[in-house]
Amino acid sequence: MALAPTIGLNNLPRPKGSATTPKRKGRGPGSGLGKTAGRGHKGQRARKSGNVRPGFEGGQMPLIRRVPKRGFTNPFRTSAQVVNLRELAELSSEEVTPATLVAAGLVSRADDPVKLLGVGDVTRAYVVKGCAASAGARLKIEQAGGRFEG
Repeated sequence: MALAPTIGLNNLPRPKGSATTPKRKGRGPGSGLGKTAGRGHKGQRARKSGNVRPGFEGGQMPLIRRVPKRGFTNPFRTSAQVVNLRELAELSSEEVTPATLVAAGLVSRADDPVKLLGVGDVTRAYVVKGCAASAGARLKIEQAGGRFEG
């Protein structure tokens, strides 16, 4: 019984559609893309620099300028990384800091702000340092015997 050949980098099949010959535009009438090279006759897009910028509507007032603008986006906004109370059960220590939350994999960065939300129950007394908390989360942690420092 013959074994099937193993697939390696040296004998991988070429992906379908990866080897298409490029279109040779403007190379005579026999090619099908001669003379106007698929650009049609005259007009703005037939010219060598005929592509207009995105949002250009031929001189009429563009949609982006017709729609009324409202509000303001603060470029300096920092969004907090949220942790629910039920996820604190994964912590090995009683101390909740951004560093311990990063170590447990609950947040990605210790430098960014962390906020505790009150989803779930607290089973032990935690000492929370350097984290913001919602009113519900603060109440549940303090009822379980925990405290907030800093």
